[in-house]
Amino acid sequence: MSTNRRTFIKKTTVGTIGAFAIPNVVPSYLLGRTAPSNRINVAMIGLGRQTVDPNIPQFLKSDNAQIVAVCDVDSWRLGNGQKQVNDYYGQQKGFSYNGCDAYGDFRKVMLRKDVDAVMISTPDHWHVPLAIEAARAGKHISLEKPISTCIEHGRQLVKAIKKYGVITRNDSEFRTLPKFSRAVELVRNGRIGKVQRIFVAVPAELNGTALPPTPSMPVPSELNYDMWLGPAWEAPYTEKRVHAIKNYGRPGWMRVDSYCNGMISNWGAHLMGIVQWGNNTEYSGPISIEGTGEFDKVCGIHSISLKSNTVMQTE
Repeated sequence: MSTNRRTFIKKTTVGTIGAFAIPNVVPSYLLGRTAPSNRINVAMIGLGRQTVDPNIPQFLKSDNAQIVAVCDVDSWRLGNGQKQVNDYYGQQKGFSYNGCDAYGDFRKVMLRKDVDAVMISTPDHWHVPLAIEAARAGKHISLEKPISTCIEHGRQLVKAIKKYGVITRNDSEFRTLPKFSRAVELVRNGRIGKVQRIFVAVPAELNGTALPPTPSMPVPSELNYDMWLGPAWEAPYTEKRVHAIKNYGRPGWMRVDSYCNGMISNWGAHLMGIVQWGNNTEYSGPISIEGTGEFDKVCGIHSISLKSNTVMQTE
């Protein structure tokens, strides 16, 4: 390659593609095909289950990228992530490797001049603050879905991206699954006739309910809870508010509206994104949204089940 890594990144356009479709460009010194000066140095911020698999493995296999740093506020997850990276590169090189650094504070990652890009896989309430800081630091960004917890935060991120001239992509791996691209192809080519109405549903077992009240608990020694809360309101610690300690199961924060919009932004971001794609309205948005709800007693508290009617732009 006749260009350096920064020139390469600036000339490369990466669309809104999934976590399984990492730019196919190496840790060169590992395979002997790309000079170290041409590698894209990546830092992984947030080391939960999505990062352990598939995000880290996909970057490790990418020919022109190298993970040089990992960052998390949970020291157990941080240690695991660092070991996962170092072990992989060590196996490729044939001897012990310790070139991946670990950080408990993302600000130290942003200060590293050799970090070209960051992969942000934190709880949703941290997505926009971290991505804006990355843009300010001149880091290119790969950001887990959903982009933000509200529309205005997303618009602020777009402004920062344009201002600092960094490349940013939103990860949603469903876009890379053949069955979805095939369905979209059939619909957009009129194979099922003219689309009259679209219904989006999530399997009931994946939808879940609100979390019941949980007594306050001591903060585990592994967790920097204040940093985990970050821009969110101060709240007493409970394990279900954050994630299971020393475990990679589905985290409780996905059920708390201070950190996430629930399954509407988890599974909904996948499936409604596919709907927009199939409807050929993926570069626009709904023109009106109407919702109704019913309250039911669940675990001694009230939870709401919403049904919405969304009108989308059409050609």
